[in-house]
Order: sequence, then C-alpha cells, then structure tokens
Amino acid sequence: MQLAAYYFPNYHQDAHNAEFHGEGWTEWDLMKCARSRFEGHRQPRIPLWGYEDEADPAVMAKKIDAAAQAGLDAFVFDWYWYDSPFLQRALDEGYLQAPNRSKVKFALMWANHDWFDRHPIGYKKAENPDLLYRWNSTYENIGETWDYIIERYMTRPEYWRVNGLPYFSIYNVNRFIQQMGGAEKTKEVLALLRAKALQAGLPGVHINAVWYDNLEGQPFCACSPKLWSEQVGFSSYTSYNSVATTAIWNTTALTVDFRQAADEYLELARKAINTLPAPYFPVVTAGWDVTPRTIQSEPYRKGVYPYFSIMELDPQAFYDEIMELKKALAHKPQEDQVIFFNAWNEWTEGSYLEPDTDFGTQLLDQIKLAKND
Repeated sequence: MQLAAYYFPNYHQDAHNAEFHGEGWTEWDLMKCARSRFEGHRQPRIPLWGYEDEADPAVMAKKIDAAAQAGLDAFVFDWYWYDSPFLQRALDEGYLQAPNRSKVKFALMWANHDWFDRHPIGYKKAENPDLLYRWNSTYENIGETWDYIIERYMTRPEYWRVNGLPYFSIYNVNRFIQQMGGAEKTKEVLALLRAKALQAGLPGVHINAVWYDNLEGQPFCACSPKLWSEQVGFSSYTSYNSVATTAIWNTTALTVDFRQAADEYLELARKAINTLPAPYFPVVTAGWDVTPRTIQSEPYRKGVYPYFSIMELDPQAFYDEIMELKKALAHKPQEDQVIFFNAWNEWTEGSYLEPDTDFGTQLLDQIKLAKND
C-alpha cells in the first residue's frame, strides 16, 4: 500500500501574489489574522514549526523527514499553470533542492481551475469573487504543457509512480473535458501526453481523474464520470477531499462531526472502490475550517465557499478511517491500494497533517500506526 498527501504550495513568496497582496505576502498572513468566530471555534491555529518558508530547501527537508517517518510515500503538489507556472517555488526551489528528497517521492495534480481573490473575502462578495487568473490551456497549446512537465518533472528519479507509471492527476475533469473540446479531443490530448512520455524514455503515464460522487447528474457535466476511463482514457479515480459530498455537509449547522462525516464518506468510498470502472484511490480529510479566508470582522454564517461548515479534527476517528479504508482496499491488487490525505499543509482550509500547537504530531503518529497495523 502507498500513502500520498496533497501539498498546497502557497506558503512562500510569489511574484503573482505580490502584485495583488503586496510584497512578501503568503497565506501565512491569513493564518496570523485568523480569530475565533463563535463559541468553541478553534482559531487561531498556530504551526508548531512556525511560519516557515517552504521554498527554503532546509525547511522542506524537515517536512520530508517528518513525512517519511510517518510512512508517507509521496507529496502530490497542487500544480498551477496560467500561461506560465504559478506557486512553483515550493517544488522547484524547496523540494527539488532538498538533500533528502528521495525519502518521499513527488507528483503533480494539475489544479486546472480559475484563481479567484478569496484571501480574504466577505460573505456577500463570496457569491461573485474577483477573478485574478483564468485557466486557459486549450487543445491547441496543451502539448507545450506536456513537454514542460515531462522534461522538468516526470523524468526525475524522485517522481512518484503508480503501477510502474509516473502519476499525474487532473483536478477539475469536467472543466478539462469542456476546455479541450469534448470527450473525443480529451482522449487525444491524454494520448498525446502518453506518447510524449514514451518518446522521453518513460513507460507511459498513469493519468488520474479527481472524482466527486455528486457530479454525475449535474447539467454541466461534460461527460459521465463512468466514461472517464472507458472512453476518455483516465487510469484511475480519486478525490481531493471528502468535503461537501455527503449529507452531513448539507445542514445549516456551523460544525459537522468528524466521525459522522468519515462514516458517510466511507460508504461513498466503498461504493467507488467496488463499482467504478477503474481503480479508486480514497482520501482521508484531516479536518476542515476555511474561516481564515473570510473577513474576520464579519459574523460567520453558512453560505458558498469559503463559508462552509467546520469539521474539527478527531485523531482517533482519523486513525479509524484509515484502517477502514485499508480494509476496503484489501481485496484489490497491491498496485491499486493507494490512500490519499488532504492535506499535508492546507492550513487556510483547516486540513493539514503538519503539527500545530494544539495537537502536535498526533496525525502523523496515527498514520504511522495505521500503516503498520
């Protein structure tokens, strides 16, 4: 079994961010301003290691050591491309320059969504946030992107493989299919990626689709998720997190119970593992609290993202969920036994494995225990 954690790289200085937020801004600034918004709300959350610069190889080396000790096999970096790379320094300057990088492999998940200004955002504005960058890759120019990721990343010895193939995931599959021009053209661009990989001496590419159970019947669905593997050519399915996909998230309550949310997701994950036409790699969500991305002086209430319910961490339920997912995958081939975590460091979404001053290393300890049990 392999374990991988998504990595959100917005805790280093970036020229694009400086243009809108000022020189030196990172999402740490949101965490430093976060406040408790209602009785019992656990904010601010303070990183045990401090507000570190992830583009520093020494900082990334510490993360790699902690992840390896916990039993994680890979970081899957959220990867952005808006005409050119965005938020790439954590990977390019941090991870790839870390002397111990071979201890934990890396891969890419193409975060192919538009980038909106929610850093922070008010309740009313959240309905119509300002667009800062539009994801604009097309059928005509995507070959350049494939060349970039193959030459710069996939051919590196540290690049993570699933079933012997370099792993590459696409976040918004529906948007991807629409923007490529439909299912048939998407099939062509995925085939082009695999062909270019072969030309570079790689054995191919394992192309993963991020899937949500509530997408299937939506009128904007460009192609049925059931056809993603059968018609378009995706190798597997996974989920980025387990938020807003089951009944507990549809209530008006400001908080949801971690164990109940986990139990509902486990039912969904078992269904996906046993019925989807390609392997499904489930995800364990470490918690959920996006209040740092909201205006702190406003009353907090339910609404559109980021005004969602908060799910507080429960380390024991976290461990139990990993164990249940291990059981659910046990009958699958070894190469299809993969579990994801959301996330290594989604601090401003309250979903992180990195230690904070309240829980310390408890989640990393639980992962290590669950992997060995």
